[in-house]
Formats: sequence, C-alpha cells, structure tokens
Amino acid sequence: MKYLYSITILTIIATSLLSCKNGNDRADGYGNFEATEITISAENNGKLMSFTVNEGQILEKETFVGFIDTIPLSLKREQLVVSKAVISSKSRGVLSQISVLNAQLKTATINKNRVENLIKDNAGTQKQLDDANGKIDVIKQQIRSVESQNAPVVNELKSIDVQIKQIEDQIQKSKIINPIKGTVLVQYAEPNEVTAFGKPLYKIADLSTMQLRVYVSEPQLSEIRIGQGVNVKIDAKDDMKNYKGIITWIASEAEFTPKIIQTKEERVALVYAVKIDVINDGSLKIGMPAEMWIENIRE
Repeated sequence: MKYLYSITILTIIATSLLSCKNGNDRADGYGNFEATEITISAENNGKLMSFTVNEGQILEKETFVGFIDTIPLSLKREQLVVSKAVISSKSRGVLSQISVLNAQLKTATINKNRVENLIKDNAGTQKQLDDANGKIDVIKQQIRSVESQNAPVVNELKSIDVQIKQIEDQIQKSKIINPIKGTVLVQYAEPNEVTAFGKPLYKIADLSTMQLRVYVSEPQLSEIRIGQGVNVKIDAKDDMKNYKGIITWIASEAEFTPKIIQTKEERVALVYAVKIDVINDGSLKIGMPAEMWIENIRE
C-alpha cells in the first residue's frame, strides 16, 4: 500500500513538471531570417572588360568593381566634338557679319542724333533726318536677316551639346560601382562576357544585421511594440543559441499563417507579421529558422 502511494505521488509530480514545461517552453513567434537583397544590373551595352566580383566577397560602398567597354562611345564623342567645331566655324562667320552690322548701326544712330541737334538749331533739314532713320531701318533689317540665318546653326550646336552630354553619361554608367556595403550572394556574369542594359551582374545584401520575420497572434499584439527588445533563438549543435533583437516593424493587417509554420491548426490562423533586427555574428544565414521569445525581457 505504501509502495502504491509513493508511485502515485511521483506520477503527480512528474505530470506537474511536464505541464509546467509545456506551458513555458513554447516560443512567442516562429519565422525565418531574411535580408534586403539588391540585384546590380548593367546600365550599358558592351563587353565586360573588367569584373572583380566573387560570391561571398564583402564589398564596401562605392567600390569600383568593373567596367564595360567604352571605346565605341569615346569614338562617337570625338566625332560629335569635331562636328561641333566645324559648325562653330560657320557660325563665327555669320556672327562676324552681325558684329559689322551692329557697328554700322551704332554709327548711323550717332549720325541721326547729330541731324536732330542740327534741326533744333535750324541748321538741318527734315530730309536729312528721314535719310538717317531710313539707313537705321535698313541696317536693323539686315541684322534680323542674318540672325534668322544663324538660328539653325545655333540650334544645331545646342543639339550636339546635348548628344555629347548623353554620351558622357553613358561612359560614366559603363563604370560598375557597388552601391552598398554588403556580401555578394550570387554572381551572374564573368569578365569578357557581352552584357546588355538591365542584365543582372550580381546580387548583394548587407548581412551585418539580419531581419527575422515572425508571425504572432492577435492576443500577442498588446505585448509587443516597435523598438522593444526580444530574445531570438536558433538551433545550435547541443542547445539553442541566444541573440538580442529589436522589433522594427509590425504589420498593420492580419494575414493567414504561412505554410512554414509547423502545425496545420496554426497555418489556418490569422496572424500579424513582425520584423526583428538581429546583429549577425556570422552564424545567421538567409532562410535560417528562428524563434522569438518575449518573456523575461518585458519592460
């Protein structure tokens, strides 16, 4: 009888311990790590003359990693510069004519003023004034005529200037400059390949801080807020490895739980997505599963 009593007591204790363990050993959220991935594409057409990118390589921001052949663009630019010089020489001839006519206009205006002064002193005639005004009108018409002839030349020069700027912009875009500090995830191109505008060259992401996307139920929303610290756990060799995380985003609308969540019951429930920033010590990888724990760190 005493033996059966002892067995009963032990069973009750074991059941209580298991119940406590099941209640406290469940994470508040499950999800996977992700990072903002950027695909760097070619901004010009041509042969990759140089391309020093390898998968796993860490690149600093504004690092020069290669360039596309610019010889055809440089030759086109030189051709435009020569064309501009030829047209400018023609334009200078026309502009010199305008300068001569402006000098004649200035002389004619001075002569007109002189005649007007003579008339005031009763030493000049109206005919002299009319002749002076007529000469001024003739010169002005000649200037307008020359300017109208010069207008197409000026417009052509402006058009060439625009084309030169476009070529220079294409030459600048032939340089491949890494836009962010990060790790090369995928390399799509090799040196000496012919690439085209918009063709992917490599994919890069900043892995120094990873984002854990987890899903929480509606009752849990009252327990979390943006800027709050949480515990993040990943599977390790012998036990769970802990990290500190900061909640940076909480979805404003509910969605059905993704299929990556373990149980069928959880997959059909409505949940809210949450993003958590976690500093990466090198162990965290894109797609790695993790758990979020809120307890013991609530403020």
